[in-house]
Amino acid sequence: MNESALAELAALVRLRSVEIGSFTLASGRTSEYYIDARRTTMSARGLELIGELGLEAIRDRGWRPALVGGLTLGADPVAYAIARASRQMPPTVDAFTVRKDVKAHGAKRCIEGCFEPGETVVVVEDVVTTGASALKATAAVSDAGGVVSGVLAVVDREEGGRVALEAAELELVTLLSLADLGLPLSP
Repeated sequence: MNESALAELAALVRLRSVEIGSFTLASGRTSEYYIDARRTTMSARGLELIGELGLEAIRDRGWRPALVGGLTLGADPVAYAIARASRQMPPTVDAFTVRKDVKAHGAKRCIEGCFEPGETVVVVEDVVTTGASALKATAAVSDAGGVVSGVLAVVDREEGGRVALEAAELELVTLLSLADLGLPLSP
């Protein structure tokens, strides 16, 4: 893995995405810090770094997906960054988005983008806390006839997400840990 790019990504996440205070997370847990990864994943440099590092991590793991994607909104820029990076480093990997709720009109899809049944995918996330979003996305992909190789996240909050994913027989690969961000484990 490109260590200088990882260090730059960690610095960018610390600068743009880490807030200190008192926060209630989507899981309902409270925390002394909040990682709003979208402030990094939606930045031009963040997209570039995440695309290159995410694609490298997927390939280092031996996964050969046709697609990357996950639950909207957090997964979207991660997936798009990796898809874009794959154009510079073939083979190409396309992207998809899993809706939180099935679309009520039109084609009434749960999965948008390049997804087709039978394709192999890697589910992506910006931040994994409990693993609930990644599990919802993997269930949607499986229900639609896709095959999930594993899960890639930019940051692991180390609050049970890895254990939950492993219990579902899914491997989690992350780019950054709390230690990389200089943050303590939540009590």
